[in-house]
Amino acid sequence: MPRKIVIIGAHAAGCDAAAAARKTDRTAEITMLTTQRVAGYSPCGIPFVLGGHIKSFNDLVVFPPSYFEMMKIDLRLETTATNIDPEAKTVEIQDKTGKTETLEYDSLIIATGAKPFVPPIKGREKQGVYVLRTIDDGEKIEQAIRSSSSAVVIGAGLIGLEIGVSFVERGLKTTVVELLPQVLPAMLDKDMADIVQKGLEEKGLRIITGHGVDEILGEEKVSGVSVAGEQIPTDFVVVATGVRGNTELAQKAGIALGETRLIKVNMRMETNIKDIYACGDCVESISLITKRPTVSQLGTTAVRQAKVAGTNAAGGYAIFPGVIGAAVTKLFDMEIGAVGLTEFFAKRNGIETVSVTFTGKTRAQYYPGALPLRIKLVAEKETERLIGAQIIGGEGVAQRINALSFAILKEMTVRELAKAETCYAPPVNETWDPMVLAAQTLLRRLK
Repeated sequence: MPRKIVIIGAHAAGCDAAAAARKTDRTAEITMLTTQRVAGYSPCGIPFVLGGHIKSFNDLVVFPPSYFEMMKIDLRLETTATNIDPEAKTVEIQDKTGKTETLEYDSLIIATGAKPFVPPIKGREKQGVYVLRTIDDGEKIEQAIRSSSSAVVIGAGLIGLEIGVSFVERGLKTTVVELLPQVLPAMLDKDMADIVQKGLEEKGLRIITGHGVDEILGEEKVSGVSVAGEQIPTDFVVVATGVRGNTELAQKAGIALGETRLIKVNMRMETNIKDIYACGDCVESISLITKRPTVSQLGTTAVRQAKVAGTNAAGGYAIFPGVIGAAVTKLFDMEIGAVGLTEFFAKRNGIETVSVTFTGKTRAQYYPGALPLRIKLVAEKETERLIGAQIIGGEGVAQRINALSFAILKEMTVRELAKAETCYAPPVNETWDPMVLAAQTLLRRLK
């Protein structure tokens, strides 16, 4: 009898889990479910479609229908899993016509993702208030952009800023409102965040930090927002205040959640119920630095977990060690990246740190087009181990974040990084890479 594998979710995590399962077991019967009308696309690209960098939403489809046919995966679109029975090993499903069916499984993978969290702001139910998670959301916002001249974005995390930038690029008068005292609060410390904010404001994006939106104004439809006693007129609002994992189905089946209120899994991505695995935004991760549970709702985390879940669900063996949280984005012509812990989060985890901020250039300074690069390194004071890095620059940020991610993963000390060998040619790098110079400066501080 071929192994029956059911996967709930058909996006980053679901698709990569299916691919890994198929590679592990050529004969398994794999069924995938998604509530959406399009599967296998990259939501991370949506802000860049809105900004006009990518031509259409269709370009975001990474796994077209032909892929599922080729991999012999039974993909069910616009289908909801309504119940999991771990005793009987069945999943109840319902399609958009209301027809129900019971699927049997040998292994089940929960890749239900997350949904946008909308805080209880007065007036949030008005017309013209959007969230951004799916292609459908993106298309609604695209329509709104076409008939608008102004917008307000609530939340200055990665997605909020990417959306705000895309609106300015489309010619909208845009304001981003952030409750916390800085932009990118999960990614950067305030000293680095302030530089990002200044750079964005110079390009025409208005940013208000340290205040929430008190009310969304208007009759039926949005006409403005009230922030810190000021009324800002706007044609529409996008709420980008983070996401919450879709864990209700799992909880109903008796699957345990961890301390972050996401699904708890072991290193093989298996839940507390045998033969039920989980991966992606609905799952708790372990930080390789603090060794504690953490929330890592990144596409990279989703696909890495999915590969492990899919392999194990199909009878193979794989483990997922944990996360360091490497992230990067591009806002106008500024690249921003971070990995590991910020000073703020290190302190919250009881880690005493020493840090340094260093400014260098992306090429030899005499070479035309050399751009500034600002690097912040964070080290644990006692062990001198590198535990975090933040970079803002005009180019070359992602690969430096990758290099520092490897350094943190291998528990490299600041002394070791200060002695690292890097490459040099005037058009592409300085003789001393700014990462190494930053480490040398930090080493002096540690002494």
